[in-house]
Amino acid sequence: MFGKNLILNEQTLNTIEEIGHHMPGGFFIYKAAGNEELIYANVATIRMFGCDTLDEFKSLTGYTFRGMLHPDDYEQVVGSVNDQIRTNDDKNDHVEYRIIRKDGSIRWIDDYGHYTETENYGGIYYVFISDITDRHEQKDKMITALASDYRSVYHVDLDENDAVCYRADPDDHEQHPEGVHFPYLEYFTRYAENSVDEKYRDDFLNFINPDTIRDKLSNNNIIAYRYLVRRNEKEYYEMIRMAGVRHARDREDHIVHAIGLGLTDIDTDMREAMNKNNALSEALTAAEEANKAKTAFLSNMSHEIRTPMNAIIGLDNLALGKNNLDDETRNYLEKIGVNAKHLLELINDILDMSRIESGRMILKNEKFSFSDMLVQINDMVLAQCKDKGLTYNYKVFGNFSDHYTGDVTKLKQVLVNILSNAIKFTDAPGEVNLLVERTNVYENKSTLRFVITDTGIGMSEEFIPKLFDTFTQENSNRNNKYGSTGLGMAIAKNIVELMNGTIKVESKKNVGTRFTVTVTLTNYIGDSRDTNSTDPTKITNSVKISVTAEKKRASLKGRHILLAEDVLINAEIIKELLKTKESIIDHAENGRIALDMFKQSKPYYYDAVLMDIRMPEMDGLEACENIRALDRPDAKTVPIIAMTANAFDEDVQHSLQVGMNAHLSKPVDIDILSKTLEELIWEACQG
Repeated sequence: MFGKNLILNEQTLNTIEEIGHHMPGGFFIYKAAGNEELIYANVATIRMFGCDTLDEFKSLTGYTFRGMLHPDDYEQVVGSVNDQIRTNDDKNDHVEYRIIRKDGSIRWIDDYGHYTETENYGGIYYVFISDITDRHEQKDKMITALASDYRSVYHVDLDENDAVCYRADPDDHEQHPEGVHFPYLEYFTRYAENSVDEKYRDDFLNFINPDTIRDKLSNNNIIAYRYLVRRNEKEYYEMIRMAGVRHARDREDHIVHAIGLGLTDIDTDMREAMNKNNALSEALTAAEEANKAKTAFLSNMSHEIRTPMNAIIGLDNLALGKNNLDDETRNYLEKIGVNAKHLLELINDILDMSRIESGRMILKNEKFSFSDMLVQINDMVLAQCKDKGLTYNYKVFGNFSDHYTGDVTKLKQVLVNILSNAIKFTDAPGEVNLLVERTNVYENKSTLRFVITDTGIGMSEEFIPKLFDTFTQENSNRNNKYGSTGLGMAIAKNIVELMNGTIKVESKKNVGTRFTVTVTLTNYIGDSRDTNSTDPTKITNSVKISVTAEKKRASLKGRHILLAEDVLINAEIIKELLKTKESIIDHAENGRIALDMFKQSKPYYYDAVLMDIRMPEMDGLEACENIRALDRPDAKTVPIIAMTANAFDEDVQHSLQVGMNAHLSKPVDIDILSKTLEELIWEACQG
């Protein structure tokens, strides 16, 4: 009936009126050409306009489509209808507009139309309308409340690729007017291509893609994207925000079908945030530079303090080595040595604490032998307990991996610090105990617990909360008697926390103290020899026979050693100390001279090189690299030992990275120096 042969006569009109009478909403037909004259309007349409009769309706509207619309909406609606019909193969359109009723009131109309060609009337529109004023006012109130921060707000039907503007920006003459439907994706794609800065364009296009929207809104209530806009010779930051009309989780199919979309100008906030970020970045850069300066200062201070300390302790040791000392002089020298070592301990603690506070202490993540670490600790503790007349008890529970990954130096520092304090604050005939157990294994991690107890003087309950504060001792008398620096426990606690571990203390005055250190280490995954568990009895037995685990050593008698040292007093001390081993020492005053002396020597003439780091003309690191690069058979194998006042972890790493075999910190301990030389020379001779 509504085909191209449509003719309105008495028969067809009766049929149309019968259909129109039963329709829940309005229905009318009008010509597309000319003045858009109406061909038919049903009773519901007439009543929507507040009219009782067709004549009243004709008088009010002129019986034209143009006359039905609010004058301010006509151009926009017609433009939208024409655009939709032109781009829609089904020739359907959807618009919303206002009408003015007979009593002057304004109502909102929802309009679904279909265009077709007829032989008798030319192009015509069949239109179904409904009054959506109440719904529109509710939306309008909601949008007004929600859109106060948005320059424009849209409703988008993702399934139909249909959008309508509910709140338009009065200053934007390029956007679609309010109430006019338009193809969503095409419009916002054009907006991206014409207005969004190229840097942000691809991400914007991806953001507005319906599939992306559905995916993101399946897990989020609101999504947003910030970007730079360049239009009308202006540049500003804008944000697009979207929210599902209904949350995906509230729908049976869990898919978002329609969204609310808002555009808002965030230029002021964005630029303020960028300025703050720039300020923060500059502040961070300044802080990093300050940290670097502080690190350099600490390194310099460490070097400058250790250099004279090396002379003091070295000369004191040389003096104590004389056989013709009277008792009074020997007593003075021994006290100088004790106090010099105490000063060195204080210097080390201050430097460690400074690095912790500045965030410059970094943990290594290296493979280490767990049994070797315990042997070293037990050797030291046994000797100290024996000297003081204390009993040392050591127990191990559970199996352990042969090797773990972590920072063995720092872990050993914590345990030695606590054990040394236990020895220091326990008088004979007391006892010190170390219990080691593996409490948990999960995947490739092992949780280890170290419990250290003593029968010493203990601490009061009031002091325990202050134990880990810097420079704290319970009373000055104890400090005078036992020589505490007040930094060791603070350093131990910080190191344990860097390891994501815990340290707890229980103590009772004049009864004793119990420390519990718990850390989690990574099990080392190496060859099959490294995956076995260590029998605890082997570790326990190694306390008594640890000497069997020591490396083989070569004699230093008659060995030619090249010493690179720019401070003459330090060079004299090393030469005198090594003379007791009957070694032959050649002294170079800087790295360049040391390099030249090595070049001019016959291959394998020098059995080892002792290399200071900070020297004029050429430092020790560069000298070592140059020696290793020489085209001679001993260049790669000669032991080179860093012997320097640079004592930080990164200093050790730098030494090893350039090819040195070991790194010894000043003041030099002659026993450690001798042992290191003997072991490295023996190894070099085997190659």
